[in-house]
Amino acid sequence: MNKTILASELPLNADGSVYHLNILPEDMADTVILVGDPGRVETVSKFFDQVEIKKSKREFVTHTGTKNGKRLTVISSGIGTDNIDIVINELDALANVDLKNRQIKSEKKSLNFIRLGTSGSVNPNIDAGSFVKSKLSVGFDGLMKFYPAHQDASFKNEFLDKVPYENIKPLLYFTEGSQELFDKFSDGYVAGNTGSLSGFYGPQGREVRLKSLDNEFLDKLHACGLDNFEMETSAIYSFSNILGHKALSINLIIANRTTGNFLEDYHGLMDEMISKSLDVISTL
Repeated sequence: MNKTILASELPLNADGSVYHLNILPEDMADTVILVGDPGRVETVSKFFDQVEIKKSKREFVTHTGTKNGKRLTVISSGIGTDNIDIVINELDALANVDLKNRQIKSEKKSLNFIRLGTSGSVNPNIDAGSFVKSKLSVGFDGLMKFYPAHQDASFKNEFLDKVPYENIKPLLYFTEGSQELFDKFSDGYVAGNTGSLSGFYGPQGREVRLKSLDNEFLDKLHACGLDNFEMETSAIYSFSNILGHKALSINLIIANRTTGNFLEDYHGLMDEMISKSLDVISTL
């Protein structure tokens, strides 16, 4: 017998919408574009042919509309894998839980999640201005250690053999995106492996008043097989694999931390990446 999900486990708003995202099942398309910055939601939806829904709560802004006849949703997650924990769990509940009787549906729906974000490069051959599609991802935040169903990817042992930091090894988890989605984004995209770090300063080798773990940390990540880094991809991929969804992360490289190259103004390139990617996303 299907168990009832208690309100304490899946809180809803008074109108029946999921608690944090503030949207109803009918507000969400089967293909969801994830962005970190709430302001980037409109940057994406301005390329839609029509926007039918605009809702927001806290840092979570949602627009749903159509592009080339395809219904799409774009939603902001805010920064970090902790927010991805909220966003993906609630989006999956919208698709696969009957929110009125609080029971999991017998027939599951598979969603497409496409992250369109920004990233830094640790590969000297992937310069600022590149569009990187992530094949593999390593999470440095320990989030998936709270989900026993999570299965580490096949490259785990090879990566762990190369990582010189014993103190962070217990936090690491390994995952990969959808090969089907990865293959659809070809011309103009660079393949890379992505590290999702748990902070912007120390975890990314920056020092202001506090010393970071190692000022060669990012170079050592590249030596382990990573090409770029940001703060969300590993959780998006991991949850998607566990829950039966498909995911791909696409990032504009705004800085190469190895060469020191930095884009002072990347907004034009972001528009280009969004427009180019929407042409593919609208065919999914």
